[in-house]
Parts: sequence; structure tokens; C-alpha cells
Amino acid sequence: MAIGRRFIIVGLGASAGALVAGGVFAKLNQGKSNPTQANNTPDSNPQTPSTTQPTQIAANTSGQPLLRFAAVADTGTGDRGQYAVAEAMAATYKQKAYPLVILGGDNIYNDGEIEKIKAVFEDPYAPLLNQGVKFHAVLGNHDIRTKNGADQLAYAPFHMPTRYYTFRTGANDAVQFFAIDTNVNAPWQEQLAWLDKSLAASDAPWKIVVGHHPIYSSGHYGNTAEFIRDLSPLFKKYNVQLYLCGHDHDYERSLPIKGTTYIVHGGGANTRPVGKSATTAYSAAERSFVLLEVYADKIVTEAIDTKGQVFDRGTIALKST
Repeated sequence: MAIGRRFIIVGLGASAGALVAGGVFAKLNQGKSNPTQANNTPDSNPQTPSTTQPTQIAANTSGQPLLRFAAVADTGTGDRGQYAVAEAMAATYKQKAYPLVILGGDNIYNDGEIEKIKAVFEDPYAPLLNQGVKFHAVLGNHDIRTKNGADQLAYAPFHMPTRYYTFRTGANDAVQFFAIDTNVNAPWQEQLAWLDKSLAASDAPWKIVVGHHPIYSSGHYGNTAEFIRDLSPLFKKYNVQLYLCGHDHDYERSLPIKGTTYIVHGGGANTRPVGKSATTAYSAAERSFVLLEVYADKIVTEAIDTKGQVFDRGTIALKST
């Protein structure tokens, strides 16, 4: 089926902003894929779902990581919720410094107006920005409501050279990120071809894809069947170990699904209820961000709340090609 030819509009109230790409553009809060179907089941012998209780952040005893970075999404409110998460990120930085933040879309509410950038980005994250921490962003559905996100693409501190892009970082360039545009007006066929080619060309041991909308989720919008169809085969083919996203305003870490772990980190300012499914390792309706440490053989993930407490830890083992 040709992608990008037919559209089904997604509404949030009167809004037409919550739109996603992927074949036929399906409603994110309808048409949820059944996570118990064979093609959606977790890997055999999956990791045990986390029962970690909130604890103070402990030092990692595995030596220095190749890369440490944070991920957060759905941030751009400028309200107390955003500041609470931002303050926790700054406090964590003092304990475990990290050079990079992945900003997973809906960077400016409600309509992506760049005039709000000081209130929703520069001020909340000033402690990190002043330390030289770089933010790499993707566009969310709210971000494209003004000028199709053009102002954010031109905003240098977001480090978005185009609507979708890739970059390598970490010791020995061990980690390659592939940032994609999951919005309805993305050139989806062109983007899929680019992602296929870029993943094929990468010899990075760690490949991480970042988008705004979920692929697997137990939150408000649920699974996105079209993304499962279009993206999951590429992730399996090219050993993508991790997909990071927001849009659902919660935290959820999946069990490995055909070798890929899916983390929703959309609690960057406010939250909605989240459930659990057969693919869920841990989920919580917490204002939070994720700290990730990449080692030669694993990624250690920590979900951190506004009190600076770790409420979920996970480990992603390196997949061999």
C-alpha cells in the first residue's frame, strides 16, 4: 500500500494536531494492536518485569559508560510540572553528568510558537544549557501547528538539521541516533527509504531510533499498528536495540519485542493514566525523565521522578548482528 496517500484525521477535542504518519494514518487512540498477537509478543525468556521501589540514585559500579544521556518528552508547558522535572534533571546532572538530552517532541505547547521558547526551554533547562549540555529534538504534533515546525528546525539549540536526521556520539562513536518525524505531514515513503539506507550503512554497535509517537504503548493512545507494520521490520533487520518516544504522557518500558525495547518518556511536564499489557516491563503515571548509560555490552536505564528517585531500572543487552 502506498504510504502517505490516504489520511484519517486524529482529533484531540477540536484539535487536528495529534496526527501520525505511517501508511494509512490511523487514530492513535483507536485501532490498537493486540499485544498478545504472535507478531507483537515479547522475546522468549524476557527480562522479569521491574518491581524496583523508589530509591536514591546509586552510583553505577560497571566503570565509565561509553555514553550517558537523558531523554524526556512532552515538556513545553512552562508550568510547574515542567520545572519540577527539569530541576530533577539538573540535580541528577550534578551526580552523573551527561552531555546530551534527547527531546522527544511537543517541545512548545500549545501550537509550537517559537515566541515561547524562553519560557518553555531556555529558562527551565538553563542549569543544563549553562553546562554545555546539548539537546537533540524531534517534532511533535503540537510543534507542527505553527509554520509546520520551521521555526523549531531553525532554532540552533534544538540541533535539528532537518525533520529527520542521524548523528553518532559517545566513546568511539559507539552510539548512532536516528531521529524521525512521525507526524502526518512527514514525507513517509521518503523517510522510510532514508531510514532503511541509513540503518544499513551504520556500523555502530548501538542503534537508537527516536520519534514522538509511540509504536507500543499501554497509555492513552495505545499501540500504533501502522508503525508496527512499517518500522518494526526495519528494527529487527538492522538490530535497533531501542526506540524512544513521548506523546503518551507517562512512563513505560517494554519487554524486548523482537530484540527492541520501547520506552515512552512523555511525563516531562504532566501525566495521564497508563495501564499494562503483555509487552510491558514497567509503567507509571509519573512526571519523570530517563537516564541511560551505554556500555559495550548493555544499556542501563533509570526512570527518575521529580524527587530524584529511581522508580524503574532496566537493562538492554547488546544484540549481535
